[in-house]
Amino acid sequence: MKRKAFLTGLAVVLTLGLLTLSGCSGQEPAPEGGENGAAEAQDGAAADRLAEIREKGEIVVAMEGTWAPWTYHDENDNLVGYDVEVAQKIAEKLGVTAVFVEGEWDGLLAGLDAGRYDMMVNGVEITQERAEKYDFTIPYGYIRTAIIVNGENEEIQSFEDLAGKHTANTISSTYAELAESYGAEVTGVDDLNQTFELLLSGRIDATLNAELTYYDYMKAHPDRDLRIAALTEDASHVAIPLRKGEESASLLAAVNEALAELSESGELSELSMKYFGSDISQNPQE
Repeated sequence: MKRKAFLTGLAVVLTLGLLTLSGCSGQEPAPEGGENGAAEAQDGAAADRLAEIREKGEIVVAMEGTWAPWTYHDENDNLVGYDVEVAQKIAEKLGVTAVFVEGEWDGLLAGLDAGRYDMMVNGVEITQERAEKYDFTIPYGYIRTAIIVNGENEEIQSFEDLAGKHTANTISSTYAELAESYGAEVTGVDDLNQTFELLLSGRIDATLNAELTYYDYMKAHPDRDLRIAALTEDASHVAIPLRKGEESASLLAAVNEALAELSESGELSELSMKYFGSDISQNPQE
């Protein structure tokens, strides 16, 4: 992707961050002077996530490990995928080793909140609500959302047709939120495989997921009678959330620089073609 696309994404993220900060302008300023104030200032100055990561020599990366082709296990049980290799390349540019921790979606976000993970690389889409809670990098992927149904299902032809229907997704995912916004009743699941099991058994009417995830699933299961009923017109921006705060500022800048370099060198495009068969690193709307 061209640098222009990344800078545009960065501008969006920074704007959201500024809006969030302006909403907090009513807070009382921290007290100046005094022993406690000086100690707190010293602790804040010492908190530097990037410095800590480089001192340890490793960056802890959270991901599900069950969402092909983003992050999954191959036939030899090795953790592979687009996000795995993106994270490894970022780590290389930071001069450290990527250490992966796998878990369920909500648990990964909670771990990021608690500081157990340095970043979450798991096809995370930027939303207003998430941008208020996390600091996002510039985008490294652009995807459209698909409604996936059984082949014989003719009732669902658009997002408006989701009203009153039953869908399934991991709770708090953008897919679950989108389905609910159109009036669907969402069943919470642990991973993608469970979602497709519910769909194929007829226990749900549809599921929402990335368009490319559907193509990857069908490539591995060509006998499954599933189809895309509708697609979003606009592509959502995929980026890496970091724990919000001054301590992550240097890490955010370093990861943004790494992503920009990977884009300019064509490495992101190569990884996209390898795992998706198309270049998701480029914004189709530009």
